[in-house]
Amino acid sequence: MSETTRRASLFWPSAISLGAVLVGLALGIWQVQRLGWKTDLIAERQARVMAPPLTALPADEAAAAATEFRRVVVSGRFDFSREVHLAATTDRGNVGFQIIVPFRLADGREILINRGWVPTAKRDPATRAAGQMAGEVTVGGLIRMGGRGGWFAAPANDPQRNLWIWVDLPAIAAKVGIQPAPAFLVDAGPAPNPGGSPIGGQTRVNLPNDHLQYALTWFSLALVFAVMYGIYVRKHRREQVDATQ
Repeated sequence: MSETTRRASLFWPSAISLGAVLVGLALGIWQVQRLGWKTDLIAERQARVMAPPLTALPADEAAAAATEFRRVVVSGRFDFSREVHLAATTDRGNVGFQIIVPFRLADGREILINRGWVPTAKRDPATRAAGQMAGEVTVGGLIRMGGRGGWFAAPANDPQRNLWIWVDLPAIAAKVGIQPAPAFLVDAGPAPNPGGSPIGGQTRVNLPNDHLQYALTWFSLALVFAVMYGIYVRKHRREQVDATQ
């Protein structure tokens, strides 16, 4: 076999192997970058949660974004006749709803408070009447923004059925009659409610961070392809030598 033919016979194995190695390296590097981003994000969230409570509520969306996951303490009255049901699961995978309720502050403003999670069997407010406190109450929690989460579009909300899949603050405010729409909501903390429902403290501050594992996987695959290609080339050359003898 001529040198030109030998090289031609190695073209596609070389091209495929090189492509696989480059893809593996690129994805590994990307996961390393994601690891740094996720680590910083978790540290920032933890720092905000541990910071002293805010002395004033955010005035607009920019202020809310800058103070998300900061602690607040608010006093006022719930209007349980206008509660909103947000489909949600717990960290253990239990299916149910988070209960979002308008909350009127002493100065007359209304905000939204996510009181926590209830199982599907307790979606009806009548099943948890003990938790609907009358009069003025004080609630501690974390500032949260609305908006879709993740990379993929969430299913559509169904305001007519009071079934919400993601926190669309303007739409929720319109549904319950709060104008102007608040730029944030408050996730209630873990303090127990009368009767045990809803269960507060549902905010997911800690995020999964498996990017180091993913990076090692991609780098390992790149190495495997490189080694396999080296073995293939060595075997191919040996066969060519044997053929000429």
